[in-house]
Amino acid sequence: QVQLVESGGGLVQPGGSLRLSCAASGTIFSFRTTGWYRQAPGKERELVARISTGEITYYADSVKGRFTISRDNAKKTVNLQMNSLKLEDTAVYYCNADFIGNGNYYWGQGTQVTVSS
Repeated sequence: QVQLVESGGGLVQPGGSLRLSCAASGTIFSFRTTGWYRQAPGKERELVARISTGEITYYADSVKGRFTISRDNAKKTVNLQMNSLKLEDTAVYYCNADFIGNGNYYWGQGTQVTVSS
C-alpha cells in the first residue's frame, strides 16, 4: 500500500513563507514524477510545480520565482518551499507522485494553506 502524507500547511500573512512536505511510504522505488497541485474553493485543481525524470522542474507562471520544489529519493520526501505568499495562494495543496516500476499515480490527502491578513 503506497501512501503520500502531506504536512506543513497553515495560516500565514501575505508576504510570509511556508514549507510543505510530502512523505511517501510503502513498497516503492525511486520517484519518477513528483508534483504539487492546489485547489482553491470553486476552482479546478491546478499544477503548481513538478519534478520529472532527470530532475527537470516546472513551475506554474503564478508561482515562478516564489516557490521551489525539491525532493529526496533516499528519504522519499518531496518539499515545496513557498515564499512571498499572496492571498491567491490560498488553497488545499496536494502531493502527487509516481514511482519507477509502478504504473500508478498517487495522491496525498491534502493540506490547507491559508494566506490572510
